[in-house]
Amino acid sequence: MREISAERISSVVASLFGKACCSLAPDVEAALRAARDKERSETGRQVLDDLIANAEVAAAESLPLCQDTGLAVVFADVGQEVCLVGGSWEEAIQSGVRTAYTQRLLRMSCVSDPAGARVNTKDNTPAVIHYRLVPGDRVRLVALAKGAGAENKSVLAMLEPSRGRSGVVATVVEAVSAGGASACPPLIVGVGIGGNFELAPLLAKRALLRPLGSHHHEPRLGELEDELEQACNRLGIGPMGLGGEVTVLDVFVEEAPCHIASLPVAVNIQCHSQRHREVWV
Repeated sequence: MREISAERISSVVASLFGKACCSLAPDVEAALRAARDKERSETGRQVLDDLIANAEVAAAESLPLCQDTGLAVVFADVGQEVCLVGGSWEEAIQSGVRTAYTQRLLRMSCVSDPAGARVNTKDNTPAVIHYRLVPGDRVRLVALAKGAGAENKSVLAMLEPSRGRSGVVATVVEAVSAGGASACPPLIVGVGIGGNFELAPLLAKRALLRPLGSHHHEPRLGELEDELEQACNRLGIGPMGLGGEVTVLDVFVEEAPCHIASLPVAVNIQCHSQRHREVWV
């Protein structure tokens, strides 16, 4: 067994959220620059120039890319030969989130009693944590700062199997269309197909973690990703909803087997900043 201290996990989580909230990942910056070259709308190009300039200032000044620094989401793939010492996984991760948001002065966006008093928890905890036990003696940690503007436009549709591929495409395009400017395009779109009521949205959110520009290793799903990207960009919503060629930067699809009588489709929408970072410990 390989021992890892809870203190180290906390430190890593804090660092990941600090980076995610204040600087674009290289693949995201490259995608925005490529979108700038592709965009034919003068207004759309200006918006993309502004987004790139905003990111440059945020990185230089170590300031948040956006005032909405998100609800903290953590994916923890824990090697089965890892032993955490000095604390629990839950405490270690929540402590890292708390440190990042309080010390970096990131906006605290988490409220308790969501349908009632909505009292701010004042340190952006509790984070939403997704654990997965995997082979090996290492831990993969992914920090995702998920803003509400895009998250609020995400959908889950429990389709009849007869809807098939065309139903999947229609569901995704309708979600992007309904999101409009509110989701802060150009977007990254995660799509989860199959599973059940709770698995499809998780597949969609995990899909967002893939590098921009990548394709699914299954050719049929890679083709579906291309079809969805083209269909969404034909909407003409454009950067920040002001019209143009680039409504989405990329679309990623993940799937799982499902019941013979069901076709779950989840669409998890992400804003142009795609704020996440990951590391192996």
